[in-house]
Amino acid sequence: MKRRLTFVLAAWLVLLAASHWVRYTRPAQTPSVGPPDHSIEVPAVRADGTRGKSVRLVYRDEGPRDAPVVLLLHGSPGGRLDFGAIAPHLNERYRLIAPDLPGFGASSKRVPDYSIRSHAAYCLDLMDRLAIDRIHLVGFSMGGGVGLELYRAAPGRVASLALVSAIGVQELELFGDYRVNHLVHGAQLAAIRFFEEGVPHFGLFDDLFLGRSYARNFYDTDQRSLRGILERFEPPMLILHGNADPLVAPAAALEHERIVPQAELQMLTNDHFMVFQDGAGVARRLSEFLAAVEEGAIPSRGDADPDRIRRAAIPFDPSDVPPPEGIALALLLVSIAVATLISEHLTCIVVGLLAGQGRLPFVPVVVACFIGIFVGDMLLFAAGRWLGRPALERAPLKWLIRPDQVDQSSRWFNRRGPIVIAISRFVPGMRLPTYFAAGVLRTRAWKFGGYFALAVAVWTPLLVGFSALVGERLLGYFEFLQKYMLGAFLVLGVWILIMVKWVVPMFTWRGRRRWVGTWRRWTRWEFWPTWLFYPPVVLYVLWLGLRFRSPLLFTAANPAIEASGFISESKHAILLGLAGSSDYVVHHALIPAHEPLERRFARIDEFRRNHGLDYPLVLKPDAGQRGSGVAIVRSDEQARSYLETAAFDTLLQEYAPGDEFGVFYIRRPGEAHGMIFSITEKKLPFVTGDGVSTLEHLILADPRAVVIADRYLSLLGARRDEVPGAGEPVRLVELGTHCRGAIFLDGARFATDALERRIDHISAGFEGFFFGRYDLCVPDLEAFAAGGGFKIIELNGVTSEATHIYDPRHSLIEAWRTLCRQWRLAFEIGRANRDNGHPPTGLFEIVRLLRVYAVSSRTHPG
Repeated sequence: MKRRLTFVLAAWLVLLAASHWVRYTRPAQTPSVGPPDHSIEVPAVRADGTRGKSVRLVYRDEGPRDAPVVLLLHGSPGGRLDFGAIAPHLNERYRLIAPDLPGFGASSKRVPDYSIRSHAAYCLDLMDRLAIDRIHLVGFSMGGGVGLELYRAAPGRVASLALVSAIGVQELELFGDYRVNHLVHGAQLAAIRFFEEGVPHFGLFDDLFLGRSYARNFYDTDQRSLRGILERFEPPMLILHGNADPLVAPAAALEHERIVPQAELQMLTNDHFMVFQDGAGVARRLSEFLAAVEEGAIPSRGDADPDRIRRAAIPFDPSDVPPPEGIALALLLVSIAVATLISEHLTCIVVGLLAGQGRLPFVPVVVACFIGIFVGDMLLFAAGRWLGRPALERAPLKWLIRPDQVDQSSRWFNRRGPIVIAISRFVPGMRLPTYFAAGVLRTRAWKFGGYFALAVAVWTPLLVGFSALVGERLLGYFEFLQKYMLGAFLVLGVWILIMVKWVVPMFTWRGRRRWVGTWRRWTRWEFWPTWLFYPPVVLYVLWLGLRFRSPLLFTAANPAIEASGFISESKHAILLGLAGSSDYVVHHALIPAHEPLERRFARIDEFRRNHGLDYPLVLKPDAGQRGSGVAIVRSDEQARSYLETAAFDTLLQEYAPGDEFGVFYIRRPGEAHGMIFSITEKKLPFVTGDGVSTLEHLILADPRAVVIADRYLSLLGARRDEVPGAGEPVRLVELGTHCRGAIFLDGARFATDALERRIDHISAGFEGFFFGRYDLCVPDLEAFAAGGGFKIIELNGVTSEATHIYDPRHSLIEAWRTLCRQWRLAFEIGRANRDNGHPPTGLFEIVRLLRVYAVSSRTHPG
């Protein structure tokens, strides 16, 4: 599965890179223009109103030069050709100018700001360039906002404004609240940008109709200022709006007519797209309006009906707006459901507020919120299911969360799910981590889907109903929350971490025992992490490198072993070097990684027949470190399972019973005999059952096992809940490796002359070996002390440690002193071998070996 995901990701990235290369190396195509189309270069407008480098502005200019000028402003998305059904009915009496607002059509696609305010500035540039002082504006859809912003910037140059299916006051746009609308438009923009930049489409999505320009236009635009512009608008105004408009509510046209007392409103039977569907009819109404304006027959604000002027001064009352119906309501409900994916609380509060004002029907919006929130919950669950587990297997999460913790949490979650979900739904900040965790923990989808639905069914009407009753005060709270969202989440995260990690555990026996284990782990240097224990030794090794004028001189300590056994050396090749003492070496064979699975599995059968062995057997990476990937297999099924995941050369060995020892041997070149530098007695820890307690309880109760309880419990897996019988011993580890939890004691009492002679004889038979540690299995301790009765499992090279230092009786200073002496000897032996014609391994070769091991170790079984 991991390989498949890696392959898919790699293929995706390759295709994405190729797509970007094709898109950005493709020659830019600038559409050519000719009469009645023209183009000019104007300074770009930034969001703050300042000017930047030039952008191209394409416009259509048709009709008599000396006729009144009409500026046709298209919607979003759109362009100058949107008025193709209208222009033929007007261009005989009026000079029509229809620009492609920057970002759209043939004008520049990439501009700093796409807002209606910036578009108004571009239109003023165009008027200045064409020397037009007075103009009639016709704004379709979003173009109506451009017309209003143009009037705000240059009120004396606007003769009239016709709003055709046009936007206007913020309160009647989508959800009526800028903050919610901005979130929705931001999500829309993010989705479009993802398809443009994150999907390998080779330019296919670069010119989408509902593309980046459309999304940026809505995202960059702030309609909150339009009410004030309308309330101050002086020239004549015509409002053409469809009763069936699903995009701009008819209520918006009614409100515009109210606050602009001189405006003439014509409600038509059309929908939003009347400029395309009824061009002749729209043109006729525009022509009549423009002619009346030119004749002075249309009043300005000061000449409007006094009753309408008084009505315009009345503050906006949302309760006067009829709720949407039909397709408009359907689209709004879909928008509400989608908006909950951005901010479910803010969406519920806003729609509750609107429902309380009578502008939205309560039951439909509650259902829409329910659907959106439930879908969001299931998406969080799915994200945890499909993305969480792989993420837990990679840094940094794998450093923080162990697989056994996930499995244990999953069992607990399945038992306590309803309570957890109910609490998380009503506690701010808990829903996302809880529902994501439910997916990560592999909990049952159908079961928790039901819990999610029940929680949402309770939560949604409560929040929507509460906001409908309380009203606008909640908006201020959520505005504050959004403003300080990042800080709030950081504080919440720290608080949750403190509570979960430190406070809550102190109220349980298990938590207190884990605290004891943590305390002992940091106060007993034996259990220190490598980054804390090794810095003094590393500094000493670096000093030795300077002193001996060769930082890698130690890699010449064992000329017979690749890089002297620093990294990635072959265990099988080393054991072959001991062939002269084969009676003391376990039977072994190499299983090459390049062979088919069945052939590799057949080698195990051949090995067993050739040596008369049965299970258990030992499988391990041929190039491994610190017990990584070592497994004791007890059946064909276990062996096959190991080989199926082994993407490395595998060393097959007989299983040698008995106690484990580590014997560190050193011999200087030119000397006839060497010495045993260290003997480590390895004890495999166990706990004894009482017939009542689980293995987890026994481990936490043990004075030493509690220190590395997490390691033991991880190895036990599901067995952690087993209850051993009274007096039954349970071994916690099977391998004599300190990093896996074995106990290391000083075995100096076994250092007899007979044993040293035997080790010296075996080592002398391996020409080119001078420095390293034998890992032995000893079934008979008396025979061992007499120099026999053992089997060599491994011989490790220059990175071996004198592991007797981990005996609790030794101090930290003694341990550092022993390791420093060991490394000094490695440098001295390396210098002698170099003088005898065996140079140390080069830096580039060491880097190569490190990379080879890093790649191989990723596939080592846990």
